[in-house]
Amino acid sequence: MLNEDELTNEPANTSHDDQHVELTAAGNEMSASFLAAKKRSDETKEALEKDPSKFRMLTGDRPTGRLHLGHYFGSIKERVRLQNKGVQTNIIIADYQVITDRDTTEHIQDNVLNLVLDYLAAGIDPNKTMIYTHSAVPAENQLMLPFLSLVTEAELLRNPTVKSEMEASGHDLTGLLLTYPVHQACDILFCKANVVPIGKDNLPHVELTRTIARRFNKRYAKKKAVFREPMALLSDAPEIPGLDGRKMSKSYGNSIMLGATAEETAKLIKKSPTDSERRITFDPVNRPQVSALLTTAALCTGRSAQEIAEEIGDAGAGALKAYVTKSVNEFLAPHRERRAELAKDMDSIRDILHDGNKRANEIAEETLDQVRSAMGMVY
Repeated sequence: MLNEDELTNEPANTSHDDQHVELTAAGNEMSASFLAAKKRSDETKEALEKDPSKFRMLTGDRPTGRLHLGHYFGSIKERVRLQNKGVQTNIIIADYQVITDRDTTEHIQDNVLNLVLDYLAAGIDPNKTMIYTHSAVPAENQLMLPFLSLVTEAELLRNPTVKSEMEASGHDLTGLLLTYPVHQACDILFCKANVVPIGKDNLPHVELTRTIARRFNKRYAKKKAVFREPMALLSDAPEIPGLDGRKMSKSYGNSIMLGATAEETAKLIKKSPTDSERRITFDPVNRPQVSALLTTAALCTGRSAQEIAEEIGDAGAGALKAYVTKSVNEFLAPHRERRAELAKDMDSIRDILHDGNKRANEIAEETLDQVRSAMGMVY
């Protein structure tokens, strides 16, 4: 059960203006809202390193496919570090959120189980981390109704993620996509998470979650706050390019899956594009494809991309691809070995998920009871 005595639970700050501050488009790191969030993030990171036991983290993934190197270096590696440091860790597999921009749930069961396999192979420990699926925790989803009453249509429409997804899909705006940021607020607040590791693109979601927590407490829980305002832990990880220099994405076919075989990895790297210049140099602006390969090798070896480029020099693209292939396969070999061993007992993988779902339901029911009590809806 959720034990609030284990965590600091100071009342949410209601001293400042309750008006939601619209964040500018992701990438504008000079906006006042971003600078304020960055300051909070830096202070939270410092406090977390001193006493990780005071922090509860919510993070997760949509099961739209398998995890790739970008996921590992962008988030999974840090999740494992924080888990092992003593941060209470919760990972949501957001299966309901798959249908925000897709018309089918085909392959979703396989995708969910493959996520769990990769989590465990990467070092996530189910004895320390709660892994659960969105659809299996109905009490969490019941938070949507009171939370929706705390935000305006304008606030939802100006969320950068909602706007970009609308433009990318070319489809009509669905109610699920419009309210996607509120779904994420439910994910974060149901377990009373106080830290959420994110990239700057997702900062508006955490800011809206803070707004919802603040407004709920101000409207319904003035004597004793139900929710605390979570802090965004802004990632220090560099953006990981795909093998072709574009953003790493499963849909582009430019991603190295964590569970891919050595042969599949070699084939993918071999067909990745480069350019006509023989000498290998690291120049992300003018040579994005070559630089993407160098970045991949650098991450897997712990060396700098510039150092690798100088070593390969005039040996050309063939030598570069051979180096990248060797680096990636050596890096992923332990993961693949652990994953293959885990996959021999899929019943145990399902049991881990069932146990996580049970624990998440207990926490969500307790939070929902607190919400109903604060709202006077106990009959």
